[in-house]
Amino acid sequence: MNRDEDARRRLTRKPPQGAVVAVLAIAGLSSSFMFTLVVPIQARLPELLHASREDTAWVVTVTLLVAAVVTPIAGRLGDMYGKRRIVLVLLAALVLGSVIAALSPGIVGVIIGRGLQGAVTGVVPLGISILRDILHEDRVDSAIALISATLGVGGALGMPLSALVTQYADWHALFWMSAGLGAVVFALVVWIVPVSVLRTAGRFDYVGAAGLAVGLTGILLAISRGNEWGWTSPAVLAFGLGGIAVLLVWGWYELRIDEPLLDLRVAARRPVLLTNIASVAMGFSLFSSNVSYPQLLELPPPAGFGLSLLLASLVIMPAGLVMMVLSPYSGRLARTVGPRRLLVLGAVALIVAYGFTLLFSSEVWHLLVANILVGVGIGFGYAAMPMLIMRSVPQSETGASNGLNALFRSLGTSTAAAIIGAVLATMSTTQDGVQVPTAAAFQLSFVLGGGAAVVALVVAAFIPTRPAAEAHPSLPS
Repeated sequence: MNRDEDARRRLTRKPPQGAVVAVLAIAGLSSSFMFTLVVPIQARLPELLHASREDTAWVVTVTLLVAAVVTPIAGRLGDMYGKRRIVLVLLAALVLGSVIAALSPGIVGVIIGRGLQGAVTGVVPLGISILRDILHEDRVDSAIALISATLGVGGALGMPLSALVTQYADWHALFWMSAGLGAVVFALVVWIVPVSVLRTAGRFDYVGAAGLAVGLTGILLAISRGNEWGWTSPAVLAFGLGGIAVLLVWGWYELRIDEPLLDLRVAARRPVLLTNIASVAMGFSLFSSNVSYPQLLELPPPAGFGLSLLLASLVIMPAGLVMMVLSPYSGRLARTVGPRRLLVLGAVALIVAYGFTLLFSSEVWHLLVANILVGVGIGFGYAAMPMLIMRSVPQSETGASNGLNALFRSLGTSTAAAIIGAVLATMSTTQDGVQVPTAAAFQLSFVLGGGAAVVALVVAAFIPTRPAAEAHPSLPS
C-alpha cells in the first residue's frame, strides 16, 4: 500500500461512535475542570506568587474572560476550517498554558498560562457540533446531553482532585496535572475523532472577532471586578458602558456584511434568542450554589459547618455525578417530551433545590440534598439548550450558534460570581476577628439563585416547539 492510499484510508475510517462520544466527553470534562483548578490555592495566591490580592484575582478573572471571548469565535472557525482541527488547537493551548504556568515563578506567567487554559472551553460547543455531524439521529440527543453536561460536571468532579493534589504536593503540580490531561486528550482526539468534512465556505470576519472580544472583555471586567473596584467607580462604569457601546456598534456592523462572525439574524430567531436568555438564568442559578454552598460548608461554626476544602468538595461532588448519570436519560427524555419541556423540568428542579435550602440549611446533609437537586436541574437544563439551538439553526452554523449559547451561560455564571460574592461580602459580621457572611446573606443568595431559576422557567415556557424542518427545510426533522 502506497503512502497516498494509507492517508486516504485514515481519513475515511469510521471509528466506533461510542468512542467518539467518550473522547469528546473527556475533552469537555477537562475544559470545565480548568475553572476550579486553582480553587484550593486561591486564598493563598498572594503569598505563593508574591503579589497583591488585586493582582492575583486575575488568575481567576483571565480564565473567564478568555473563555467567553474564544468560545463563539472558535465555533465560527470550526464551521469554516474543520471542528476537529480547532478542537486540537484549543487543546494545544491548554497544554501550552499549563506548562507556562507550571514553570513560572511569578504572577505574569501564571496569568498568561491561565488565559490559555481558558481557551479550551470552546471544545464543548465544538464537540456538540461534531456529534451532530457524525452521529445517527437516534443517538445524537443522548450524546449531546452528555457533552453539554460536562460544562457543569468537570468543575464538580475536579474540585476534590485539585484539593487532594494541593494537600500533598506543591501547587505547581496542579498545572503539570492539567498539562498531562490536555496531552492525553489531544492524543485521543487525533486517534479517535474523525476529520471534519462539513465546512462553511467564506472568509473569517477578523473585524467582527476583534469587536466581539473588546466588547465582551469590557462587560466581563466590569462584572467580575465590580465588587473590588466599586460598582459606581469610574473604571467599572467605563469598562461596562464602553463594552456595551462596542457591542452595539459590533452588532450594527455584523448585520451589514456578507460573511459575519455570527449571523445575528439567526441568533434573533425566537427559539434561539429565548434559549440564550434562559441560558443566562440557568448559568446564574448554577453558579449561585457554586459560590454560596462551599462557603457555608467551610466557614467555622456558628456561621458555617467548619469543613475542610476537601470535605466540602466531596459534598459538592455528587451534583456532578448526578449530571453525568442523568445525561443519557436526558437525551431520551428530550426525544419523548421535547427539549423545551426538559428545560422546564430543569428549572423546576433548581427552584425546588433553592426552596429546600431556604427551609433547611442547618445540617450538612441538607446542602447535600439541595446540591443533588441542583445537579438534576443543571443536568436537564444544560442537556436541553443545545438541542433547542440545533433544531433552530442550519447545520452550517451549529459551531458558531453553540459557541454563542456557551457564551450566554458564561455571562450567567460570571454575573452570579460577582453578585453573590458582593452579597456575601457586604452582608457580613465579625467572628473571631474575621469578617464572615451572615445567615441573612446566605438566605438572600438562595433567593437570588431560585429567582434566576424562575426566570429560566418563565422564558422556557415561551420557546416555540415547532419542528426544525418547518424553520429550516434543509434540516432533518
